[in-house]
Amino acid sequence: MIIEERAYARAGLLGNPSDGYFGKTISVSVKNFGAHILLYESPEIYIQPNEGDLNRFRNMFALIEQIEQNGYYGAERLIKAAIKKFVEYCLQNQIPLENKNFTIRYHTNIPRQVGLAGSSAIITATMRALLKFYRVTIPKEILPTLILKAETEELGINAGLQDRVIQVYEGCVYMDFDKTHLQEHGYGKYTPLNPEAILPHLYVAYKTDLSKISGTVLNDIRVRYEQGDPVVLNTLKEIASLAEQGKVLIEKGDIEALNILIDKNFDLRRKIMNISPGNLEMVEVARQCGASAKFSGSGGSIIGLYKDNQTLTRLMVELKKIKVRVIKPFIY
Repeated sequence: MIIEERAYARAGLLGNPSDGYFGKTISVSVKNFGAHILLYESPEIYIQPNEGDLNRFRNMFALIEQIEQNGYYGAERLIKAAIKKFVEYCLQNQIPLENKNFTIRYHTNIPRQVGLAGSSAIITATMRALLKFYRVTIPKEILPTLILKAETEELGINAGLQDRVIQVYEGCVYMDFDKTHLQEHGYGKYTPLNPEAILPHLYVAYKTDLSKISGTVLNDIRVRYEQGDPVVLNTLKEIASLAEQGKVLIEKGDIEALNILIDKNFDLRRKIMNISPGNLEMVEVARQCGASAKFSGSGGSIIGLYKDNQTLTRLMVELKKIKVRVIKPFIY
């Protein structure tokens, strides 16, 4: 039996980066890009390397180019962490696993390290394949927490729950990471939304030249948060409130008011984070075209709303001048 599973890219519409700090967010799945896992029974457990994991290069410059695009670590570590957390969960919950091994292959076309959640997509797809292979059920609300632990506890990645929730639930989801609820239940409050009214106006844009590791970008905020920096605490609280307001506006289909919140989300983020010139240019060019713009993740990609097709055309033309690609996200 050959098992195939996928998990898709995501874009944070409102509230990020408060998800890592007991905040609130709204996120959408972006099915234009995804991670694909193929798993089948074999005599041994074998993780088949992808091209990006191979250590053969035509010369030193090719090696450097791959490091700049993909970092020093490939996806094998993500798959190993997912397998380890899956097994630990089954042992802790006394779920028997059938005595069989597997080969696992992966492929992803999610642009690397530009804030579209490529790493968590690989882990999510791996978890789904393991669940199907071993015929195990994990409650839907628990699965994002398990995926997050694979990254934070096993790999030391600084991350929040938002990416994993939207990749498990898909569509458009409002997430409330209330601290008391999280500590008591191990997961947040997740509410699927119907974004049909905003879909015709939604765009995502990204620039692969701006790739970076999001955990590194967010580390300074984590330190200041844990130190009780009042500016960071108050700003994150205000960012979280934007998601709460946005939930109501999406339900009403109020595009104009949503545009204001999206821009405000970025402006607040800028108060507590250093924004690189390349990332700032993306946002500014999009706004000059008449669209709203904020980071979809931790930088490298943006999301926002545009008024009409004329504005979308302007977005595509002007952002292309600075090597930024614009897409219309497929959510469903």
